[in-house]
Amino acid sequence: QVQLAESGGGLVQPGGSLRLSCAFSDNTFKMYGMGWFRQAPGKEREFVAAINWRGTSTLYPDSVKGRFTISRDHAANTVHLQMNSLKPEDTAVYYCARHQVPFRTLVSFPEWDSGPKYDYWGQGTQVIVSS
Repeated sequence: QVQLAESGGGLVQPGGSLRLSCAFSDNTFKMYGMGWFRQAPGKEREFVAAINWRGTSTLYPDSVKGRFTISRDHAANTVHLQMNSLKPEDTAVYYCARHQVPFRTLVSFPEWDSGPKYDYWGQGTQVIVSS
């Protein structure tokens, strides 16, 4: 059974940075693209970032582009989300997820921003941006 576990959330002031990590339970990690989503109270789940299985292609929505960076470490079976210049509107629970199709190289809208295209999810980590 595949398991994902997020970490790194917390309370940060506006303009600050956080680095989220998502640990994947086995070496099949290397075969799959990964994504990050977030959900704020009372709002729908929102796509944040995606990366292909090789780590050579990434995708971001305009709301985080230039501030967030997704990366992956195959040696550690981990995907990271570096978040800079954080804003109060970034406050949410952040989830990592595995794309359901292995060896997908092209990362693009509308496929990779769709939650149903991901088959395994972590439990989430809370990020609060507040002064």
